Amino acid sequence: LAFSAIVLVEGLSEGQVSRIVLIDLPIEHGALRDSLAAMESVEISGDTISVRQGVTWVQDGELDAIAEFLAPRPGAGALPDNFVLRISYDRAEERSRRARDRIEGVVEDYRDRWLEREARDLQVSREELEGLLSLMVPLFVVIMVALGCFVPAIDTTAGERERSTWETLMSVSASRMSVVTSKYLYVATLGLAAGMLNVSAMVVSIGAVLRPLAGEVGDELQFSIPALAVPVLLIGALALALFFAAAMMLLASFARKFKDGQAMITPVYWLALIPLFLTGAPELHLTPTLAALPIANVAVMMRDAINGQFDWTLIGLTLLVQIIVVVLTLWLARSVLKFEDYLLGSFDGSFWRFIKQRLVARRTRRVLPVE
Repeated sequence: LAFSAIVLVEGLSEGQVSRIVLIDLPIEHGALRDSLAAMESVEISGDTISVRQGVTWVQDGELDAIAEFLAPRPGAGALPDNFVLRISYDRAEERSRRARDRIEGVVEDYRDRWLEREARDLQVSREELEGLLSLMVPLFVVIMVALGCFVPAIDTTAGERERSTWETLMSVSASRMSVVTSKYLYVATLGLAAGMLNVSAMVVSIGAVLRPLAGEVGDELQFSIPALAVPVLLIGALALALFFAAAMMLLASFARKFKDGQAMITPVYWLALIPLFLTGAPELHLTPTLAALPIANVAVMMRDAINGQFDWTLIGLTLLVQIIVVVLTLWLARSVLKFEDYLLGSFDGSFWRFIKQRLVARRTRRVLPVE
């Protein structure tokens, strides 16, 4: 009975006509008024009123909502005839909230159609669209490899501790180093697979996605990766996967719960966003200085390879730097694995606390003079 009553009230509310008023609607967007007027559930008032008076009418229940069209902000003003919509309604009244939803729905549909027309009128060249894709692919590789390592790295460390299977795993006949190595390779493999599968899907589908927005240019849009760039992408993604897997597992292994592991390795994930600030500049290419910057160097290397630019010396330097970072991360992980309380999960603290109390303090004691 209660459910039937709710459905009945909902149906009655849907049948109510929303009384609205449009203020300062640009003449160029008369089609928007026509779309609203064509709805049987919307009644547009023909009165010419001010915003203050309209708000008063909404408060008194004479109107359900007012739609005020304002001048666009400085950035949005680049598109001619653009506007900003502000809807005033009574949040305490159901019919007023419904009027707001109806206005928003019509305006969103109108905005999508208008943006499609504006994109076609801009006449974006095929070369510009393909250049945009070459900027996007390396960034997607870095982010998707990091995402691919994110959950497995937590599940194989903090997840094991939360399920109370970590200690049991440490007691199997296989050596502890073998167990940790298998986990590491598993996480790195998933990260590499996630990155390459997402990029492959993007290369296949991005043309169909952009073609409706590009108009006539979209019919000629073809995005492909040079054959020589494929191994460069694969090796770069592998180097990224080895680093993200090692760094994320190292930090997540100090967490006792999956949720804590997410918080601990989030800083590593933010490193994946570094290329966002570099690959967005088309004029920026791989240089010896940039090749020495981990993660970002791989992203720029991939972008140059997609554009057909192969400086094998800088590519080798980039991979060497990334491998050094991976080796250092693995060396740090091996140093941590030597401590029994870490392996058994009895150490209570974060990675940074462990480094301060065990590794740094241990080396400090070594250099103290003996009296």
